Amino acid sequence: MHKFPEKLGILIENPGFIPHYSGIKNLKILNGMSKMKVPIEQVRAAMIQVGLDPNSKKHVKNYSLGMRQKLGIAQAIMNEPELLILDEPMNGLDEQSIKEMRAFFLRLREEKQVTLLVASHNKEDLEVLCDELFEVHDKGVRRKGEVTA
Repeated sequence: MHKFPEKLGILIENPGFIPHYSGIKNLKILNGMSKMKVPIEQVRAAMIQVGLDPNSKKHVKNYSLGMRQKLGIAQAIMNEPELLILDEPMNGLDEQSIKEMRAFFLRLREEKQVTLLVASHNKEDLEVLCDELFEVHDKGVRRKGEVTA
């Protein structure tokens, strides 16, 4: 029997945050609710890694869609997960941010040995980030390229 990773990070398609709090305050609250709390320095580092300023007092309600997406990614990586589940990870990101996030996820995979599970409609994201591709369809799940009877 395989052991499920204790350190799990998840990015849902549309992450929700408290709109009238800053990004760092939102992450502090989420960290406080976690059973695997991390030091505030680690939370701040996660924001910096995705290109957000942890010192910004800007409320999340004033963030662009791309900034909210990056905050969701920061939340997913702040506990240094072994398994990172990403649902539409490039949602709302501009072209430059997409390149940066793809490179970031590849570094996590290669340097930190993080397993990525990516759900996306973006073929390029899947080709760049994934070693194996599976398709979900009305008959279940199959490895991309397999023929079902």
